[in-house]
Amino acid sequence: MVTLGTDSHKRSHTLVAVDEHGRKLDELRVDATRAGHVEALSWAQQWSDRRWAMENCRQLSRGLERDLLKADEQVLQVSPKLMGTSRRAGRQPGKSDPIDALAVARVALRETDLPVARLEGRSRELKLLVDHREDLVGERTRVQNRVHWYLHELDPELGVGRRRLTRRLVLAELSRRLEAHEGVVAEIVRDLIDRMTELTIEVNQLQRRIEALAAELAPNLMRMAGCAGLTAGKLVAETADVGRFRSSSAFAMHNGTAPIPVWSGNVARHRLNRGGNRQLNVALHRIAITQIRLGGEARTYVARRMALGNTRTEAIRSLRRHLSNEVYKRLCLDSRAHLSSPQTEAA
Repeated sequence: MVTLGTDSHKRSHTLVAVDEHGRKLDELRVDATRAGHVEALSWAQQWSDRRWAMENCRQLSRGLERDLLKADEQVLQVSPKLMGTSRRAGRQPGKSDPIDALAVARVALRETDLPVARLEGRSRELKLLVDHREDLVGERTRVQNRVHWYLHELDPELGVGRRRLTRRLVLAELSRRLEAHEGVVAEIVRDLIDRMTELTIEVNQLQRRIEALAAELAPNLMRMAGCAGLTAGKLVAETADVGRFRSSSAFAMHNGTAPIPVWSGNVARHRLNRGGNRQLNVALHRIAITQIRLGGEARTYVARRMALGNTRTEAIRSLRRHLSNEVYKRLCLDSRAHLSSPQTEAA
């Protein structure tokens, strides 16, 4: 088995082939274009028994990964952190594209449970929508902060609550009150209020679109207590394809809810996992806090853990681990239902 490690950049991909012992066989540099991808495939065909290992660099590696998968190639995803650790442990000093590609290939030889890349489905659309909405919310927050300072400069009594500035009626009323003020500051504030109104409309439209798509892709997940449309959309978008995880434990390690063992000797201990996908982790935390607020089994579980000596933070951390299993189970159910649907079969 030959493993082909890749290091991707905006204009080029560097490929390094290694054998089953990690010995370098050959290397190639191609353009980051469709023609370059075809050249890479032609070069790789000299080894009949092969697989690809790609450093997961999102936009940089997505095009090559897509073309490889369409050519029925096996592709493994390697995190940049694992690549960096492998490169620093190597005997060759320095950092270059061939060194990085070699490190990626050797990670694939060492690690037996790397995620397997798959062609992106509609979860990719959901991720684009979720990320775009969060960008707009961040932009709106920056505008709000500027408006608060300008309002305080004009008249401290014009100030309104931070959360109320997302309401269109409040923005319209504020614009009316600003008519009594003149000058450059008042002019800027009126422009910023118009921008906030536009952003609020776009954010609300995106939210409705995300909720509709999440309900279509993950109905079982949305029936979970504390998991509304935006949270379900975040979970589906960041998971991408639950089928790439071999078990609920692998999914927990990916989302950072699986504790890390740190003992030496006879006393078993674990510590907080600060790695994993933090976007998934915060979505699970949101579900946990909502379920505790609603009462029921989540609140009972936290109370029982605290009675055993856990702090509230530790109890919530343990609850997140259980919720990870439940989310994984529901995502698997939704994935199987989607694959067996008439629309999917017809496609």
